[in-house]
Amino acid sequence: MKIIKYREIKEDFFEYKKIEDKRFIQKIIKEIKEKGDKALIKYTKKYDKVSLKEIKVSQSEIENAYRKAKKEDLKAIEKAAKNIKKFSEKQKEQFKDFEFEIQKGVFTGQRVIPIERIGIYVPSGNFPLVSTLIMCAIPAQVAGVSEIAVVSPPRFENSIHPLILATAYFLKIKEIYKIGGIQAIAALAYGTESIKKVDKIVGPGSKYVASAKKEVFGDVGIDFIAGPTEIMIIADESGEPELIAMDLLSQAEHDKEAFPILATTSKELASKVIKEINKQIENLQTKEIARVSIENKGLIVLLENMEEGIIFANKMAPEHLELHIKNPKNVLNKLRNYGSLFIGKYSVEALGDYSSGLNHTLPTNTASKYTGGLGVKDFLKLQTTLRVTKEGFKEIGPIAEKLAEIEGLSAHKNSIKIRYSR
Repeated sequence: MKIIKYREIKEDFFEYKKIEDKRFIQKIIKEIKEKGDKALIKYTKKYDKVSLKEIKVSQSEIENAYRKAKKEDLKAIEKAAKNIKKFSEKQKEQFKDFEFEIQKGVFTGQRVIPIERIGIYVPSGNFPLVSTLIMCAIPAQVAGVSEIAVVSPPRFENSIHPLILATAYFLKIKEIYKIGGIQAIAALAYGTESIKKVDKIVGPGSKYVASAKKEVFGDVGIDFIAGPTEIMIIADESGEPELIAMDLLSQAEHDKEAFPILATTSKELASKVIKEINKQIENLQTKEIARVSIENKGLIVLLENMEEGIIFANKMAPEHLELHIKNPKNVLNKLRNYGSLFIGKYSVEALGDYSSGLNHTLPTNTASKYTGGLGVKDFLKLQTTLRVTKEGFKEIGPIAEKLAEIEGLSAHKNSIKIRYSR
């Protein structure tokens, strides 16, 4: 793990990281649009090594997965879902219909309307990311979304991991498809013979999934463009090396491209954290992945003072930001850019991933400079209304008429004038 001073970091470290070659992504999307299911089957065989007979998961397979799931697994899923639902319901309270008389006779309003149909991308492999399905589906359900389609690559015994299916059953989701990657995003965006087009796509995935979402944006809505996971830990001399090392490793084990970063005012802490990482990594089942991330992307940044750490965090805009410092209240109002903020040693990031009620679908790759994490708001449309009385029209009509005249839009002007004669 490299150790450098903050002032040695080059500006390109803070830039948005692009995938340069988009041509093959565009090619696959184009083929899905043109050939539908046939192309889906082709690319699933090519990339997932699975020959699909049925693209949609049958209801009996979903039910069987739930019946066969371990009770302790289902209990953990249920408890996590309960907190996520509570938090989502609290978020929804912030969005209400209203009508407001902005001046006499002019009533402006807002209607809060759920998106009708969404698609959720759930990454999959040897370990089922059941939390992703919970995090994406529950806010949508709380918002009032009526149709939810789930896609996930068939990488567990030529199908979707049974715990993902069991979670879908628990959430009462019946529409699940055994597809992943670029081809799954294209199918959700444009539809095929088997899959109905969605209005918005949410959920994390590989850099290719993220790039595919970027390509289809505009034809369909998306949450945001997510890249490899990131954690920044800001610590002073009070930080505990054992805890900090494990929290860095918890992100490093996600992906060889993950960014585990410690920013600290203490050289002594930095040295102790490195020793702890080298010790702890040997006991991880995921050590082969974590080691690559730590060696290639891991970074310890030495700070002159805590103000420098605040500047660093706001410029990087990390997905996860942990504070291991004596007086976190002194810096909270100065930190602006992060997906989620974890304050104090017991507020470990893993709780945000699973059981605290927060959503773990968060912006990466500088995106937290302009957006927050997934939530109820992502499944709602705030639509405006206008209701004007005759009296109100007399007040604001002349203003609109004059502005239309300034801008040279005669039909706009006349649409006001014609109403005066009536």
